[in-house]
Amino acid sequence: MTNHSPTARRIAKTILNGFDAYFADYQNITLGAKARFETASWQAVHQANKERIDLYKTKVMQVLKLVHAVTSKDTTDLAIWREARATFAQLIANHSNYEIAETFFNSVFCNQYKHAHIHDSNIFVKPSRPPDEKPLRDYSIYISYSGRDGLEYMIEDILNDYGFSVPWEDLQRDVDNICRALREGPLTGLENEKQLRVDMLESVFYRNKAAYLVGRMMFGGQVIPLLLPCLNNGRGGVFVDTVLYSNDSASIIFSFTRSYFMVDAPIPSRFVRFLSTIMPLKERSELYNSIGFHKHGKTEFYRHILAHMKVSNDKFIIAPGIKGMVMSVFTLPSYPVVFKVIKDKFDRPKTVTEEIVREKYKFVSRSDRVGRMADTQEYTNFIFYRNRFSEELLAELQEVAPSKLVMDDKWIIIKHLYVERRMEPLNLYLQHASDEETREAMEEYGNAIKQLAAANIFPGDMLLKNFGVTRHGRVVFYDYDELCPLTDCHFRKIPEARTAEQELSDQPWYTVDEADVFPEEFRLFFSGNPVARKAFEDQHSDLYDYRYWQRLQERIRAGHIESAFPYRRKWRFKRRSHRKPKG
Repeated sequence: MTNHSPTARRIAKTILNGFDAYFADYQNITLGAKARFETASWQAVHQANKERIDLYKTKVMQVLKLVHAVTSKDTTDLAIWREARATFAQLIANHSNYEIAETFFNSVFCNQYKHAHIHDSNIFVKPSRPPDEKPLRDYSIYISYSGRDGLEYMIEDILNDYGFSVPWEDLQRDVDNICRALREGPLTGLENEKQLRVDMLESVFYRNKAAYLVGRMMFGGQVIPLLLPCLNNGRGGVFVDTVLYSNDSASIIFSFTRSYFMVDAPIPSRFVRFLSTIMPLKERSELYNSIGFHKHGKTEFYRHILAHMKVSNDKFIIAPGIKGMVMSVFTLPSYPVVFKVIKDKFDRPKTVTEEIVREKYKFVSRSDRVGRMADTQEYTNFIFYRNRFSEELLAELQEVAPSKLVMDDKWIIIKHLYVERRMEPLNLYLQHASDEETREAMEEYGNAIKQLAAANIFPGDMLLKNFGVTRHGRVVFYDYDELCPLTDCHFRKIPEARTAEQELSDQPWYTVDEADVFPEEFRLFFSGNPVARKAFEDQHSDLYDYRYWQRLQERIRAGHIESAFPYRRKWRFKRRSHRKPKG
């Protein structure tokens, strides 16, 4: 081991000890998910999610304070941090979670230097060693099951091996439902079920009001997802709600539009590798995000886009669609994300401030996104090659956000931006959609509004341009500057006009407070698109009624948490009421 200064060693050890303490606290919050599910403590679920997200920043700042305390040397000296980085790399050489420890080191450094001096000699821009490629069968993160005794016995064994403290509502019914669905679906062509092998991750994936059993089926060279969403019936029993087995359905369960799972993953990299086998199109960054390690997901994304820049030559351009009043949005055509920069001055009639916009995005990161809001990663001092920016984009950024730019002949540094998955804006999608596609999109649009509202989120500005369509056809909200808790709104009916002058006036003849919302006005969002308007009104005309919103507010204030299913309701198994025989 190379000898480094005592100061560098103390700093490196302090950061590693801090990381290990953070990870232990993170795991303890996560391990409580099982009890919260079994006792149907849904309010506690949301509180634990927020607590776990906030934990990272708290621990990083505690460790930075300790770093200053363990040495009398000048901790602003970059040379000390370069040595500390080298020492840290040696300390984590055999650490099972070295890659997440690297991200923690990066976070401490970035808070020390306000995200300046981003270079691989100072932090881990690149990983300290290649990823572990040992066969996963060497590790005990999953259990393998054989179909040699028949599908029913295998499924029953799988369900019994998950040790919920509450009983199955009707185990035999669930086994029958699963077997029937599999035989009618992915196992249709399997002549001999004894050839089937199933690997199930030992840890349960908890999110919102559901517990997911996650695995894969293998036969004939195929690898097929097997996901079993389990719900608590609220009466001391658990049941399997459906079975999901397509790559697309698995991808939607692990979508960037959903809250992070609570899953006991002592070595997250191994879980990510397993999940990659059933969702090969998902990037590692997305999978780390989905299991709760979103800070390392940022690191993985940054590394991935740097690698992509080396093998591509297209230029960043202004993102297609109607330009926003608050954000300048750009994209790289060959890469599936958008970059959003807050403008220095907002276009009229926007009255929000930059601080408010940042708070809105923070609110989203800590909210239950119910599959209807895009996950957003926030970056400071993001570095780009200047020659990869189109002249049109560069001119726009210099015009609307000059305070966010640092430029020279080679580099452009954007001081603050958000990164989101790229989607086709709903208004553009409708321009080329068939009548059937329009109807489906309007069903999705209304469902998105309703599901967000049930999660106590009101989009504020519900214009079609603020919603996007994913590759799975789901409609997702992505413009957060007008968003607020639903319970902060005052839903009203437009008062009747008392005179002809009032009726013909283009100005309201009644008082309107800042929190007032008039659902009757939602019809205006469809001006110019009568097909979309009719499709929406056929399916969601209840959204025009102020009483719909008031009833929802009452439920939320009473502590009710709605169920949000990341799969079609028609896929849910039918449940007969479970009654014990008399006698």
